[in-house]
Amino acid sequence: MKVNQAEFIISAVRPDQYPEDGLPEVALAGRSNVGKSSLTNRMINRKNLARTSSTPGKTQHLNYYKINEMMYFVDFPGYGYAKVSKSQREAWGKMIERYLLEREPLKLVLLVIDLRHEPSKDDILMYDWLKHYDCNICVVATKADKIPRSKWAKHVKIVKQALGFVPEDDFVMFSSETGLGKDELWAIIERHAFGNDEEEYEDDQDVQVDEEPVEGEDIADGEDELNDKAEKSADQ
Repeated sequence: MKVNQAEFIISAVRPDQYPEDGLPEVALAGRSNVGKSSLTNRMINRKNLARTSSTPGKTQHLNYYKINEMMYFVDFPGYGYAKVSKSQREAWGKMIERYLLEREPLKLVLLVIDLRHEPSKDDILMYDWLKHYDCNICVVATKADKIPRSKWAKHVKIVKQALGFVPEDDFVMFSSETGLGKDELWAIIERHAFGNDEEEYEDDQDVQVDEEPVEGEDIADGEDELNDKAEKSADQ
């Protein structure tokens, strides 16, 4: 998709604050510092519409971004941040559960995972939760540029094994820095949001992920970019 227009609409906390125009919605879920804002900015060709900061876990809203007057990206609150209180986590869980159960325009959930690290317990729980609610899922393994290409297959296999990933779901390796996976991800989004047939996608950086055995090596640690959503929020 060629993005000509993108705008922040609202930070919503209740269903009566959600847009009522019935446009397709694609939600983004992931831990607080996984880089969802960077992914959003790369997908819509904007540098800072979805802003990042050094305060992960700050916002507990659903942030709506309208794209080409055709659809929405809906950024979920980041999970897994230790300083978020138990009451905040419970409120977040209820809000997301209600959204997943009742939001008819929701067409796809992008579960954003850091390719450098084995999925956390929260990542695994979120994947299981989305499967429980029978959501359409695309796992987006980002920060691929931080890993040597020769190790991509091993890391992808570790992520899939930890999640219990099933072949019926989509999987995209992505980099917000280089744009790797952008066209492939847009094709998946359009297929779910508009019923478009997924176009054949050619990428000279494609890798086979099911051939290389994993020998128990730890995924390399790295410095995570911190993620935050737009600071504007709706009154409760």
